[in-house]
Amino acid sequence: MTSKRHMDGFGAAALVGFFLLLAVNQVVIKLTNDGFQPVFAAGVRSFGAIFVLGLWMILRGVSFDFRKGTRASGLLAGVIFAFEFICLFVALDLTTVTRVSIIFYSMPVWMAVVAHFTLPGEQLTRLKTVGLALAFSGVVWAILDRSSAGGQASIWGDLAALGAALGWMAVSLTARLTPLRELSAEMQMFWQVLVSAPILMVSAMFFGPFIRDVQPMHYWGIAFQIVLIASGAFLFWFWLLKQYKASSVASFAFLSPIFGVAMGWMWLGETLNAATIGALVLVAIGIVLINRRS
Repeated sequence: MTSKRHMDGFGAAALVGFFLLLAVNQVVIKLTNDGFQPVFAAGVRSFGAIFVLGLWMILRGVSFDFRKGTRASGLLAGVIFAFEFICLFVALDLTTVTRVSIIFYSMPVWMAVVAHFTLPGEQLTRLKTVGLALAFSGVVWAILDRSSAGGQASIWGDLAALGAALGWMAVSLTARLTPLRELSAEMQMFWQVLVSAPILMVSAMFFGPFIRDVQPMHYWGIAFQIVLIASGAFLFWFWLLKQYKASSVASFAFLSPIFGVAMGWMWLGETLNAATIGALVLVAIGIVLINRRS
């Protein structure tokens, strides 16, 4: 097995492209919600990803590993994954991409807090604590400011985005603290879409009609999420983590909220004022400090 290497030009470009793709996906979800009910769309995405990931695993010779001892962890990860994407899709339906990006991509903040108590060697240092305080201040600022969304601010949307961030953190911890860590990255992802798909579909019955005003672009939006995001992007992320040191990969996480806010502003014409920029800067700087070694 080759050892992980420090970041090089290819890795840096790949990570920039990866986080840019995630930002584009926020806009795609927002637009797709015009045609499909959000939770139903999330369920369709998970069902589609089951087949795409399954085909990938068959072609790559990756075994469908449901070994005893990992099943409870797989079920737990799938349930949390469903919760995460109920929250994210609903958040993008209720509020703006810029607000969701700032709040949702604060996940490293909450991960740093929980990791301090649960993961060996990941205790908070003085530098990380400063980053935590800055990023937390940015999230609070984003939630409390109601003037930066052009009338589209929704406290329920903000809270749903926060719930999605906490769900993302919980899925990550499940993959590291439970027997799920014994499985391949593909199998971990397969568990998540396999379990989340029926949960999302059942949950969708409580969020109104499944179909809103479907146009051809909405089908393309669903396909984009199934193939490029729920299957391809997540697998690519795991590949990057295998190739490069985790600290090097994590150092690029600050790009997520920046790209998300930029996409909402450029593609959807969302309001970008001093409060939004201020909250974004605090979160981005906080993420950088949290991921730095002191």
